[in-house]
Amino acid sequence: MQHSDFLKSDQSPMTPPAILIVDDDPMIRNSIIEYLRIAGFSVDEAVNADQALNILKLKKIDVVITDIIMNGMDGLEMTRHIKERYDTDIIVITGYTGNYSYEKAIREGADDFVFKPFKLEELLLRLRRVLKERALTHERDRMLEQLKELAITDGLTHLFNSRHFYQELEIEIDRFNRYGHPLSLLLIDIDHFKRYNDRHGHLDGDKILKETARLIVSCMRKMDSAYRYGGEEFTVILPETDCLSAIYVAQRTRETVEENFRSAPESEKITVSIGVTEYAVGDSLTEFIRRADRAMYMAKESGRNQIAQILR
Repeated sequence: MQHSDFLKSDQSPMTPPAILIVDDDPMIRNSIIEYLRIAGFSVDEAVNADQALNILKLKKIDVVITDIIMNGMDGLEMTRHIKERYDTDIIVITGYTGNYSYEKAIREGADDFVFKPFKLEELLLRLRRVLKERALTHERDRMLEQLKELAITDGLTHLFNSRHFYQELEIEIDRFNRYGHPLSLLLIDIDHFKRYNDRHGHLDGDKILKETARLIVSCMRKMDSAYRYGGEEFTVILPETDCLSAIYVAQRTRETVEENFRSAPESEKITVSIGVTEYAVGDSLTEFIRRADRAMYMAKESGRNQIAQILR
């Protein structure tokens, strides 16, 4: 049997799914291991739950196939432990049909349930189904994560977008009101960007936006976050930062942009004007942003390629 018979999008043909067999009956355990290895799977084994949990600490396992009745922790209790800690699917095997129902196993987190005696071909079919559903689940989760990222990201610069800026700024203002830690904001505008666009075209203008975004990010600290506010304007939220420290970040950003374009022809030189402000008790979100905006326009009116600050 080839890997392609049971592999979907969740696995590469070079990395077959990792299966862990947990059973204290060596005859059953060895027969399952041999059959699945011939089928092309990577198979580990354990004789009890403690051994199985130790293996899971050290190695990524896609599917655990376990008996219920074992010395020490039983298979259902082990299932609960695994589901709480690992991204691993579980097939439960039992011969005690009167004591352990399918419904109970599923409630404990099992993904499938097989009664003894069983044919190895049946177990393989169940394993294929679990792997297929696992691959579909992972693909769905990846798509949802991508959609979430698209919803908060500017498509051109790959910075966060303005909608996410407002959401995050509200969170930071709430944190300020709870803990009193300083909070500052930069509003950054590319100088004469419309004139650049008119001379060089929108494609070159887009390159400038992307490059400026990259330079802004390069000047940020780990706790800062950058956003494309709109057009050629960017914002940076600086948590745990007073206005004086924010000015240092702004100055580093201004100098980095200027230096990056220093060797360009005069018509292609790019600079930025930056407004800096610090949040004050009682500010609304709108007031906070407007103050940064006024500071940015002060920087422009002072000759551009400048930094200006406004305190409340």
